[in-house]
Amino acid sequence: MKYNEVKEKLKSNPKIWLVTGVAGFIGSNLAEALLKLNQKVISLDNFATGHRYNLEHIKNSVTHEQWKNFTFVEGDITNYETCISITKDVDIVLHQAALGSVPRSIDNPVISNNANVTGFLNMMTASKDNGVKRFVYASSSSVYGDSQELPKVESRTGNILSPYAVTKAVNELYMGVFHKCYGFESIGLRYFNVFGKRQDPNGAYAAVMPKWIGQLLNGEDLYINGDGETSRDFTYIDNVVQANIMAGVTTNTEAFGKAYNTAAGGRETLNNLYDAIVTGLKENLPDLEIKKPIYREFRAGDIRHSNANIDSAKEFLGYEPTHTLEQGLKESIAWYINDIKGNK
Repeated sequence: MKYNEVKEKLKSNPKIWLVTGVAGFIGSNLAEALLKLNQKVISLDNFATGHRYNLEHIKNSVTHEQWKNFTFVEGDITNYETCISITKDVDIVLHQAALGSVPRSIDNPVISNNANVTGFLNMMTASKDNGVKRFVYASSSSVYGDSQELPKVESRTGNILSPYAVTKAVNELYMGVFHKCYGFESIGLRYFNVFGKRQDPNGAYAAVMPKWIGQLLNGEDLYINGDGETSRDFTYIDNVVQANIMAGVTTNTEAFGKAYNTAAGGRETLNNLYDAIVTGLKENLPDLEIKKPIYREFRAGDIRHSNANIDSAKEFLGYEPTHTLEQGLKESIAWYINDIKGNK
């Protein structure tokens, strides 16, 4: 597998990586993976949605020597001077800092735009001006909007359905322009419903996977938006980590200035996901009392079905997902049981 070859090369030829949004779910997993490859990791977060305890999780997951390669700076990407300072002497940027969530963007489009467009442009410009070799960032499957086509192919999108999707589409436009105007090596990754360890199960904008696991473990009411037949390409965090690292080091010059589907390439309904989570929890906790889901109205801005064609990511980045939904769910449930039940 190409990914294994890349990891071995990195161990013998370490680079300096900047991970923004490091205290968040995806950022913390990226930092951990890089440190385990003996890379030097600079990191940035303002704790708007990230958590300080995720930094402790990283520390506890790596060796003492690896932890010495980690530098954290508290700061905000909407401050241009911060972006200039943090990108100095960096080889590769993995830009994860953003305000996620479609509902959040509908509630307050201004703050989403400030973080996701202004902050993004600050980071990309600072990286370019400081001679950063590669800029990889988190785009989103939300850019497909109301497109009915399945599976989703990068070149064909529909009408955008939320302010959040607008911000990610603007990011992709800037990426293309920076590549054409400056020859800047940038790559976007269109994440499809990422899940896994450290994803926050709490809060109004929590993703469905950790929220449902947390609610079932705590005996709380669980809600399904719509009829439960909405489907998603649920993608385990290890696949996303791989895509970022492969994008960060690819030597394929045709890969730059484009966005790639980052997913498992499958599709599952919310009803089936609920059943799979219940089965997984029962295997670990046979005596757990399970509440039936409560169905409610469809959520504004949500697309009906999502399923990714990942051929381009395979061709240009060497991406090969290692975890199916089932494999990822098994690992996630074990982690949440330990985290939620272990802290009671």
